[in-house]
Amino acid sequence: MNKKNLIFDLDGTLWDPRATIIGIWNEVLGKHQLIKQELKPEDMDQYMGLLAHDIVKDIVPGISDARAKEVLSEIVAQENKVLRVQGGILYNDVEATLKGLAHNLFIVSNCQDGYIESFLEYYQFNDLFVDFESHGRTKKPKSENIKLVMERNHLSIEESVYIGDTQTDYDSAKSNGLPFIFCEYGFGKLATPHSPSISKFSDLELYV
Repeated sequence: MNKKNLIFDLDGTLWDPRATIIGIWNEVLGKHQLIKQELKPEDMDQYMGLLAHDIVKDIVPGISDARAKEVLSEIVAQENKVLRVQGGILYNDVEATLKGLAHNLFIVSNCQDGYIESFLEYYQFNDLFVDFESHGRTKKPKSENIKLVMERNHLSIEESVYIGDTQTDYDSAKSNGLPFIFCEYGFGKLATPHSPSISKFSDLELYV
């Protein structure tokens, strides 16, 4: 696989933000008396990569759309502010591997607007990535955001690959005709075994 354009998912692919964001979710949901007991970091595993609105609706069954939107706006504002200061856990060898790649790097994530910016600012990665897109900014599904990034940066399918850790990532890549590299160390599982897969981030160099 000889690709010059690498498009990454964020959570479960480049970093693990759970330890930072779980405190924010507990604080906001607790303040609104929407949870009986605090969430643990591992409770978020099933939600990583999903849209934040859907996560709120699942954690708080029966909550109205309007109420979910109100609570979510608080969570999002706090996340973007705190992540810029505290960051998350960067997976092993991510920084060294990214800096050693002679490729064009991009991020497309289902996160809120400002989340990718917080990641890039905390790790001072702004100069590493050419472009990025999020659901929070466009309100579009991941597949369409991948297409947007490809179109505005004139990326060809033949020279590009998407790298992620969930079934949504796989499906979004395939809907754009892109090859896919699965991150086994992340939060998701695929319906069927996939190759190429990587068990640690540095293995990416074997495939690109």
